[in-house]
Amino acid sequence: MSNTPFRIGFLPLVDAALPILARELGFAEDEGIDLTLVRDMSWATVNDRLLYGHSDAAHLLAPLAIATTLGLGRPATPLSVPFVLGLNGNAITLRPDLAAQVTTVGGPGDVRAIGAKLAAVARAADKPLRFGVVHRYSSHNYMLRYWLVGCGIDPDRDVEIVTVAPPFAADALAGGEVDGICVGEPWNSVAVDRGAGVIVAVTSQIWLRGVEKVLAMRRERMEEDPDLTHRLIRALYRAGTAFVDPERHDEITAILARPDYLDASATLIRRAISDQILFAHGQAAVHVPDFMFQHREAANFPWVSQAAWLYAQMCLAGHTTANDADYQAAQRVFRPDVYRAALRPLGVPLPGASSKLEGGIADSLGVGTTQGRLILGADRFFDARSFDPEGLSEYLTESIPK
Repeated sequence: MSNTPFRIGFLPLVDAALPILARELGFAEDEGIDLTLVRDMSWATVNDRLLYGHSDAAHLLAPLAIATTLGLGRPATPLSVPFVLGLNGNAITLRPDLAAQVTTVGGPGDVRAIGAKLAAVARAADKPLRFGVVHRYSSHNYMLRYWLVGCGIDPDRDVEIVTVAPPFAADALAGGEVDGICVGEPWNSVAVDRGAGVIVAVTSQIWLRGVEKVLAMRRERMEEDPDLTHRLIRALYRAGTAFVDPERHDEITAILARPDYLDASATLIRRAISDQILFAHGQAAVHVPDFMFQHREAANFPWVSQAAWLYAQMCLAGHTTANDADYQAAQRVFRPDVYRAALRPLGVPLPGASSKLEGGIADSLGVGTTQGRLILGADRFFDARSFDPEGLSEYLTESIPK
């Protein structure tokens, strides 16, 4: 019997690693899937291919899957997220002269103090500082806004936020089109390598283990063949196991650096997957624990509460108006039930709950499951707030600047 053809769209980013490795290391083939990967250069194109049926699934921005389901900016198309491809992995990079005004070059600093200095610079500037994010409905945008607001910067008045596709972010910074970027790897490192930017914060400092990219499928496509969906999830899970194996870093780097995948420097890619970040040109790389979180500690589990937090940020950004029907629809995009059904045969520890208090784990927490003990790592926000998905109205009220 021949393998089942399946197409996944992706952007050239390190966090596209799991679909790439599922194909290249044979995990998809082992599950009877003939996996084809389709490379694009913008999130809009990746999403369009998915919606028009040119691809079966996509490496996608988590908030974009929610926005598409809710019909923000286009007719609504229900999408489902049965698997999270990665947590964190983004950074905020400023032009060197601006970075010098807000931080000491060379490593991760206090993001609250850096933000306070940036606020002073922004208010004194002749025109608003301009930041590039990869999409209006991106975790990059919402994490950047969350940080700015928490440091006293109004993201709608004190700065300007524009859209820049990831592969062109370093060029935009070098060309003076933007003063800063919030983008995934390797594009921050490309800017640093060229001397065009300095990393001043990584998103794991803003929300440790914040949801980033996901596997998104049209809900109808996912549900019409649950067995195929389960096999794909198992292939991606095994790819995650390979990704976090330090002994395979050289092999994985060589695969990701290929022209048909990231087409980028192997040195920069290897730094990212090993949590070694070069903050400024000419400096030594610094180990940033959990900079990119692709597999361990239930990183691939689609927590409904993460979808709820993203919806809350959409409301705060003015991208939608809070209402119960949309809030419930946004949470239904993430499908922990499908994740569990796919991985239960492997006997891996699975969270019993589908939702949690986001930002509520201060230190690693051991959880007993029927499949064994599961460790959940700390997930704190930089401002020590937490998000209870049962208290959306209260959260939104408390988040409005006084």
